[in-house]
Amino acid sequence: MRLRHLVRSSLIGLMTALTLTACGGSGTEAAKPAGPGGLEKTELTVGVVPVPSSAPLFIAQEKGFFEAEGLTVRTETIQAPQTVMPKILNGGIDAFLTSYVSLITISDSGVAGLKMLAESQQGAPGVNGVVVTKDSPIAEPKDLKGKKIAVNVLKALGEVTVSAQLKAAGLAPGDVTFVPVPFAEQLNQLKAGTVDAAWLTEPYISAAKQDLGGRLLIDTLSGPTEGLPLDGWAATADWVAKYPKTAAAFQRAIGRAQQIAASDRQELNKVIPAFTRIPAEVASTMTMGTFSTSLDPARIQRVADLLNEFQITKSKIDATTLVAATPR
Repeated sequence: MRLRHLVRSSLIGLMTALTLTACGGSGTEAAKPAGPGGLEKTELTVGVVPVPSSAPLFIAQEKGFFEAEGLTVRTETIQAPQTVMPKILNGGIDAFLTSYVSLITISDSGVAGLKMLAESQQGAPGVNGVVVTKDSPIAEPKDLKGKKIAVNVLKALGEVTVSAQLKAAGLAPGDVTFVPVPFAEQLNQLKAGTVDAAWLTEPYISAAKQDLGGRLLIDTLSGPTEGLPLDGWAATADWVAKYPKTAAAFQRAIGRAQQIAASDRQELNKVIPAFTRIPAEVASTMTMGTFSTSLDPARIQRVADLLNEFQITKSKIDATTLVAATPR
């Protein structure tokens, strides 16, 4: 009962956080004479999403890594880069957390050229997956043929990873119907039978198991999608070209924090409740991805190839064009 209460509290907190945007100015700043360490710009506004992948930025703030690089960072809560693209393009947001799917689809659309500065997380077992109710007749992936699967957003990570798993089971994406349903609503729709299965991530998987006796039918970061890179810190290509020393300083600070996130779960447990509103008891037991300590175009290419294979992008993207130069 206690766990159920905690998971429900975390869901409420997460949804509340997703509706908030940090207060303050626009963060727009014209290029100025070089600051400490020759930086072109020293005050940054960084878009963060209230999910564990944002943890390294808060670790970097707490440990003084940005300050050591001559940077002052303020954060602004966003849902996804697409929702604040005008602000990103006019300089109101300098860098931001983004999924690789968003990075690649935005670049493919021609709306903006983006560069990944640092990777945050790679997929790990149990981070997300397709869940069915305990009494569902769906016993294995091939039983999903003709069924409705809820995903939080169409043409995004859920649809891509589920499609890859369906292919491994001998099905095509067209054999199922993907239905867009916000994570917070998916459990109700599963219970009501409006959808047959739901693609969920933590802490929603835990909630489904607690409230519905849900079964994890497919771990969507296993097999063909094992270790798939999930997200990271990006900026526009124009911003990186305009502020190369600032970009490198940001990369160095985040890189130090990524090392800590990859090796010290206690540091993650400390910062995650503060910016996600997930209770500490839940945060300490949540399944998380693997925090990356490198930025490898070959890993990113896997995502680009899946997006192209399932016709989510119009063209095949070369991942090397999406990666910012490694700082010196």
